Amino acid sequence: MYITVAGKKTEVEDGISIEKLIEVEEIENPLYVTVSVNEEFIDSNAFAETVLKENDSVEFLYFMGGGSF
Repeated sequence: MYITVAGKKTEVEDGISIEKLIEVEEIENPLYVTVSVNEEFIDSNAFAETVLKENDSVEFLYFMGGGSF
């Protein structure tokens, strides 16, 4: 099936979970990534059971803190 990952159409196995997609996409620091599917944020505790569907759009986001000088 095809989904969009970070704006790029990608072929993945049917029934792939977010957890498996993180592995397949070799996401750096998977413990610190936030995932949205179709512009809806997914709780990290649900990555293993959240199954993606044809034409879903997935974004991987990292929130970074900053400081002042």
